[in-house]
Amino acid sequence: MIKKCLFPAAGYGTRFLPATKAVPKEMLPILTKPLMQYGVEEALSAGITNMAIVTGRGKRAIEDHFDNAFELESQLSGTSKESYLKDIKEIIKKSTFTYVRQKKMLGLGHAILTGEPLIGDEPFAVVLADDLCDCDEDGVISQMIEVYNQYQCSVIAIEEVPMNQTSKYGIIAGNLVDNSDDTYRVTDMVEKPKEESAPSNMAIIGRYILTPDIFNILKSIRPDKNGEIQITDALLVQAKQSKVIAYKFKGRRFDCGGIEGFIQATNYFAKKQGII
Repeated sequence: MIKKCLFPAAGYGTRFLPATKAVPKEMLPILTKPLMQYGVEEALSAGITNMAIVTGRGKRAIEDHFDNAFELESQLSGTSKESYLKDIKEIIKKSTFTYVRQKKMLGLGHAILTGEPLIGDEPFAVVLADDLCDCDEDGVISQMIEVYNQYQCSVIAIEEVPMNQTSKYGIIAGNLVDNSDDTYRVTDMVEKPKEESAPSNMAIIGRYILTPDIFNILKSIRPDKNGEIQITDALLVQAKQSKVIAYKFKGRRFDCGGIEGFIQATNYFAKKQGII
C-alpha cells in the first residue's frame, strides 16, 4: 500500500517572475485553489494521507496554507463566506504534513533524495504540483497505484507529445506488456533529447510511484553537466533491471510551470465550473 506522497517544491519558479519572487510557484492559483492543493487532493483521493514536502527558502506560504488559520476562521465563522474554507479544512483534518528543506537546487533527483528522511524504506508516490492533471474518474496517482500493485516496481506516468517537443522532457522507449495498449516495460530513457535522437514521443510527466531502492541509486548517480542529479538517470538504472513500468494515464495534463499552460488550465477549469 502506498501511504506517502512526496512533493518536490523547492524550485525558484523563474518562468513566473516577478510573481514568484515572494510567492511560491506551487501556491499560484488556478481559479481560487493553489496548484499544491490540487496535487494534495489527488493524493488524498488515492488513499494517501501522509504528505511529505521538500521546500526551500521563501516557501513558508506552503506550510501556512496547510495549517489552521484561527483568526481567519474566527472572522468568517457564521458568515456566508465560511464555506470558502471548507475544502482546505477537510484536507488539513485528513492529512499529515511533514517538511524538509532542500538547501541547494541540484535537480529533481536531488530533491527526491532530500525527501528520504520523510519517506523511509517504503514505496511512495511523487507529485510535481505544476503538472496539473484532470481525470474523469480516478486521478493519475490512483491509476498508477493499480499498476504498481500489479507489477511491484517503479511506475512513471507518460503521455505522447509532438516530436518537436521531446527536448522539454524525459523520453522513454519500451515494450507493451500483457496485451495492454497503455502499459510499457521501459527499456531506455533519455533526458530532454533532440527530436532526431529521441527514442519515441512518450514523455515522462510529473507523477511517479518509486520503490525505496531509488534512494541508494540516487546517491551513486553522477551529476550531469549542469551539476544536477536527474531522476531519469536513476530510473534508467532500474529500467535496465526491468523494474520500471511506464503508464499512459487517462486524463488531461496542463504544464502549469509555464505561462501558456497556466492560462490553458485556468480557462479549462473556469469553463468546467461554468464561470465562463
